Amino acid sequence: MQGIQFKNVSKFYKEGDSEFTALNNVSISVNPGEFVAVVGPSGSGKSTFLSIAGALLQPSKGNVMINGTNLKDLKSKELAKLRLEEIGFILQTSNLVPYLHVLDQLLVVKKMKGSITAEDKRYAKELLEEVGLGNKVKKYPDQLSGGERQRTAIARAFINDPNIILADEPTASLDSQRAFEIVELISKGVKSRNKAAIMVTHDERLLTYCDKVYQMLDGNLELMKKQPLTNH
Repeated sequence: MQGIQFKNVSKFYKEGDSEFTALNNVSISVNPGEFVAVVGPSGSGKSTFLSIAGALLQPSKGNVMINGTNLKDLKSKELAKLRLEEIGFILQTSNLVPYLHVLDQLLVVKKMKGSITAEDKRYAKELLEEVGLGNKVKKYPDQLSGGERQRTAIARAFINDPNIILADEPTASLDSQRAFEIVELISKGVKSRNKAAIMVTHDERLLTYCDKVYQMLDGNLELMKKQPLTNH
């Protein structure tokens, strides 16, 4: 099955003699072309959930499937390869490399897989055009606005043509207008390239761009009723 699935996933942590449940029997399925949001207060389990979805953290029990592959079956080297090839990350801060210009921010990710081809450069420029940075390819991070840095991070997340996009509070450092623009860009990329995407966010105004909204409370994940899309 394509996309990402959690099947009865739990994560426990030891705290002295007691056990803390960060995730409690979570099941969710996100299909290609679907953009899903997860909301909830701090400490509810959202970060643990996203870390497990990104193959950065192992669940205590249950199964996580990415494009039909059970992550439980993979060794650490195979997990690293899967993260590079199958998952695109968009974080709270753009995490750009200070000494690389915009185009190389994307190509350095390509280089992790091997040599860079002319086709890779063409695709990187196409992605940057899509996010409105076609005229900024030779700019460095300190020459960009906060919104432009996040646009670069979005393009970078798509450069390896991953099947899964994971966004962790991607608009946390942006004003409202820029926040809407960034989430709209992520949504367009997910739809046009048929990716399965999960966004963790505190900003409920952005949820109208998502197909489904889940709430995380005390490690439990529940589907919420979503509001219809409105114009901003």
